[in-house]
Amino acid sequence: MSPASLPGPTRTAVTAIGVASVTLLGALAVGGSGEVSASPPAEPKVQDAFDSLGPEVHAAKLANGRTAHYSDSGDKDGKPVLYIGGTGTSARAAHMTDYFRTTRENLGLRIISVERNGFGDTEFDKGLGKADFAKDALEVLDRLKIDDVSVVAISGGGPYAAELASRAPGRISALHLAAALPPYGAKPAYCAMSDEALAAALKDSIKDPRKWWAFPDDSPVKSIPGFADTAYEEGARTYNQRGQQADPAPQVHEQKLYCERPGPDLAKLDAPVYLYGGKKDTTVPPATLKTWQEALPGTAKVRTYADSGHDVQYRHWDQILVDLAGQGERTVICRGKHTKVPYAKEADRLVAEGKATLGSCAWTK
Repeated sequence: MSPASLPGPTRTAVTAIGVASVTLLGALAVGGSGEVSASPPAEPKVQDAFDSLGPEVHAAKLANGRTAHYSDSGDKDGKPVLYIGGTGTSARAAHMTDYFRTTRENLGLRIISVERNGFGDTEFDKGLGKADFAKDALEVLDRLKIDDVSVVAISGGGPYAAELASRAPGRISALHLAAALPPYGAKPAYCAMSDEALAAALKDSIKDPRKWWAFPDDSPVKSIPGFADTAYEEGARTYNQRGQQADPAPQVHEQKLYCERPGPDLAKLDAPVYLYGGKKDTTVPPATLKTWQEALPGTAKVRTYADSGHDVQYRHWDQILVDLAGQGERTVICRGKHTKVPYAKEADRLVAEGKATLGSCAWTK
């Protein structure tokens, strides 16, 4: 029944109720000043430039006809650093340290990494050795118009760093060796194995990057968001990028190069050297630090850490970055909820008194 069909008094009452309802709805839609209180959402903000998905791998045709693959990250006017990854890594391995990318950028570091024989995009040539890598790396640096460079070598990158330091000592402004295998002293036990036996021992782990990049359950890298998956992706790239389907031949070849003795003569190296070691490291034991010291001229700065094994390069990458930036007299500590980088004497005192811990506060979260 419509209001128009109701008797007069009833119709008036119903109309009044309708008017009151409209008035109430209007009151709900406006503020005390009579203006509408609900405002449209703010215009969304969309960035003007892309975020990085990690370093791009470039290809460069070398004078010898081969192709070198390399990555180049950071400000082109930044301090250049040649990153030599551990055994079984590609030109993109430096991406595994991007959990401290903001620090690297703040310090103005430019990270370059040249891929080694048979890994990732780079074709395998069983006739190449460590000296060939040194030549390739120097030619890439020449193309990038980089004369002097700091070098950081991790694990199996150590013998290649030694080769480079011997070949071009005047171009190295500083040498940083993190859990780095020395090409001096006793040979690794596997050197007595045949290539076939070594390939058989390696094939299962390089087929599955989760095995190749496995860290102990108590490793601090387990606290880095996405680290494990980034490492697995790196392993897959290293052994499958060209469709080589985890062929163990390049890995066997590289590990046999580690057996070569004696290592290169480093007598002409006139640059600061930093050595980093984990006291729990069973892959490159702490004793190898002394082996390096005996081969190096001058006195190296040694940093050893009780909290690390063969992951010291990642657990203390924050300190390595500060050292690479030429601030080796300072120590990265966490005090309270904030990361500080005081001079070493003050940092040592705070750590000894239990008022700070080594490394960024990111490690405590």
